Amino acid sequence: MSVEATSGELGGDGVSGLEGARARLGRLRAWLAGGLVERDEVVDGALCALLAGQHVLLLGPPGTAKSLLARRLCQGLAGGNFFTRLLTRFSTPEEVFGPLDLRGLEEGRYERLVAGYLPTAHVAFLDEIFKANSAVLNSLLSVLNERTFHNGVAPMSVPLVCLVGASNEVPEEPGLAALHDRFAVRFWVEPIAAREGFLAMLRGEREAGTEGEGALRLEDVATLRAAVARVEAPEEVLDALYRVRAGLDKRGVAVSDRRYRQALDVARAHALLRGGGAVDDEDVAALGACLWSDPEERATVEEVLTAVLAGYDDEARALVSRGREVMAFARRAWESAEEEARAVIEAHAKLSRLVGESERLLRLATQQKRRTEVVRASRDELAALLEELMAEGF
Repeated sequence: MSVEATSGELGGDGVSGLEGARARLGRLRAWLAGGLVERDEVVDGALCALLAGQHVLLLGPPGTAKSLLARRLCQGLAGGNFFTRLLTRFSTPEEVFGPLDLRGLEEGRYERLVAGYLPTAHVAFLDEIFKANSAVLNSLLSVLNERTFHNGVAPMSVPLVCLVGASNEVPEEPGLAALHDRFAVRFWVEPIAAREGFLAMLRGEREAGTEGEGALRLEDVATLRAAVARVEAPEEVLDALYRVRAGLDKRGVAVSDRRYRQALDVARAHALLRGGGAVDDEDVAALGACLWSDPEERATVEEVLTAVLAGYDDEARALVSRGREVMAFARRAWESAEEEARAVIEAHAKLSRLVGESERLLRLATQQKRRTEVVRASRDELAALLEELMAEGF
């Protein structure tokens, strides 16, 4: 999930409205990516989550700049409040949501003093998030999903733009599944791999300056989110997501309906980030960060996305295989002319349906501007089999 920033996106603080918001977003993106080694994909994923109103989960070993990304994301928001906390099994609600208002207790009110805590943060970073206990978990789910915190009698709206959660491992406890599912964008963050990047980190060559601090205004976030909602998701994109789901289901990768809906929002945000007005294959390809739960599923997700976006080749080959089986069935040595006639009628009907299905695949591939060579050849072979069946006079 990495988008090249164009030069036209990097200027213009004096420009207002959507154009200005996009320019400031571009400058923030360049600043974040420029100060973090080998983290372009994670930066773009975090920005897509921010634009889509979603949250980011960073998994991986300690010392891979997970907290640094969250801190700089907040620094890039003018006037944004940042909250960070390392959770343990013994973390209390007071540490995350604020202490109880003792004066309020004396007056019969059970409320927390939330200033400076998660309920007042615009960007938050919770390290070891899956160590959250049940006392913290219930309120945390409400903050993440509904953007509300139940403080006393009445719920309060929270200004949370994006929460970044981090953990060294995937949760195994069933009670944490709901929390895990709240993170639409997920990355496994590896240590720096390339020699050049490692040396740049040692030399401090990628240390970020201050030019990106306050680059994006809080009102820009609202403007950009409204623009994301207007990004078109064509029917062929929705069909591609359906085929992705079918492929993942077949491979045993379970993805909730909610996450597919979130993934579409992330794809819209990715389209906006790259300057597009509609979701296309490039944006769907970036959804590898949205569709896995266990890191071991990442390769499977990428394989399915690649297969779907490559076109309908596999489906077309499967149709031809079925067509050949139908012809072999019709050419069997039947014991009677009556059986042979029934077999031919059945084969003719099946081949006709297969030709029709191959025509549908060809239309879809053409409409979606995907490669058509294999699909067209499959259609032609099926049509030839049908003609052959009729010509042989079975």
